[in-house]
Amino acid sequence: MTAVGTPSVVGTVVPETVATAPRLAWLRDRGMGASILVAALSAAFGVILVEVTAFIGAVLQADPFIGDSETLAIVVAILSVLLTGVAMYVAAIVTANTFSTIIAGRTRQIALMRLVGATARSQRAEVGRQGLVVGVIGALTGVIVGVALAALGVQIGRMLIANVPADFTLAQPFLVLPAVGVALTTWVAAWVGSRRVLTVTPLQAIGGSVERAHDEVSGRAGRHVGAWVLLIAGAALLAGGVLVGLVTPLGVVVAFVGGLLSFTGLALGSVLFMPPVLRLVGRMFGSSATARLAAENALRYPERSSRMAIGVVMGVTLVTMFAVALESAKRLMMNQTSEEVPPEFFAPFDAFASIMMVLVAVSAVIAAVGLVNLLTIGVVQRRRELGLLRSIGLSNAQVRRMVLLEATHITVAATLTGLVLGVAYGWIAAQSLLGSVPVLPDFTPAGLVAPQVPWLPVVIIVVATAVLTLVAAATPTRLATRVAPVEALAAD
Repeated sequence: MTAVGTPSVVGTVVPETVATAPRLAWLRDRGMGASILVAALSAAFGVILVEVTAFIGAVLQADPFIGDSETLAIVVAILSVLLTGVAMYVAAIVTANTFSTIIAGRTRQIALMRLVGATARSQRAEVGRQGLVVGVIGALTGVIVGVALAALGVQIGRMLIANVPADFTLAQPFLVLPAVGVALTTWVAAWVGSRRVLTVTPLQAIGGSVERAHDEVSGRAGRHVGAWVLLIAGAALLAGGVLVGLVTPLGVVVAFVGGLLSFTGLALGSVLFMPPVLRLVGRMFGSSATARLAAENALRYPERSSRMAIGVVMGVTLVTMFAVALESAKRLMMNQTSEEVPPEFFAPFDAFASIMMVLVAVSAVIAAVGLVNLLTIGVVQRRRELGLLRSIGLSNAQVRRMVLLEATHITVAATLTGLVLGVAYGWIAAQSLLGSVPVLPDFTPAGLVAPQVPWLPVVIIVVATAVLTLVAAATPTRLATRVAPVEALAAD
């Protein structure tokens, strides 16, 4: 009876859940704050795009020369929808990966709940509700921040632009769409990311919280089949988009669907495609003990490493894709004339390209937040392993160097993969859109256009990746050596 009445004893038998802790105590779990930040960034980005679209449309309609034409406003609206969709897509994958990592760390807790009678579906439903709460909090925060930034932008626009309508208001009817979309996307992503709950058995209550090993992951044929189907279907549509683009610019629509399907297949099957790249990159870091440990850690638990890498792959792919597509389009425009084109001719085009790159970079920031979050969670979940390494002789400096090398290993592999995919997707986008455009001197269709790689954005991507590696590894390297080896060995 005494044991039952003692809170500390109860805490060791029954894990802290909604029934035994404050209702929203789980928000303090590591990873939840970053998930809210990801949702807030996506919602704020969507809100700002909605407001910017409405503002540009109002300015264009008030223009005395082009006010009667709604084409430009429609084009800007389509771009806003596409960019918001891309940001939500990236956020969904980052959130799903985050919840997958969190569930891996809760394996023993979930198993204990199964042991006392809870069902796997009830546990997964609880994770889904947590995802919805995270999405709602992030969406509301993003709406507030987005409206505030949009109000500031409108004031600046009124000072710089002469024909801004006096009756323009920030209360746009479509303002709710990004918030609802982000909340629902986060909820679905948490549900998808929590699928491992269904495989946790009560017997796992006696073990620690670990990721699936390489052999266990490689035997999951069902998920691999789905990834291969999406990848092959997407590749076929990409090829079809290029062929259709030789006849009509509508080929870009086919290519867009193909790109979405193929990259989704890559994301789902990242545990198949990333380990070979990680193994190749691992050979670049030498043969020291810490370098070999860092390389082996990335390959030993491929799910964890692939989750960290795929977010960076998405960010690098998006930025590279837009840079290559815009540069290829610029080259095709230069081929329209045999005379030398003055640099100022492309000034508006370059300005538009810069704006687009900045907007796309928001999705890359969302992916970067996911890397920092997952790397930090991974170190926390590996306290026992890190304590064991320190107890057998590794110094604090060696452990910190190992964690930094792991982050470098993953970001280098992801950057190389993203650059290759970005060049391919960017060329396909430009080719499917512009392959049928007549060019001089015979005004025949352009046909196959060679991809143009702008090296400045590539250099910026490499430098940004190096900075991201240092930022992502800052907190984990401190956490890796903060706990004493004896305490770490006693951790789950």
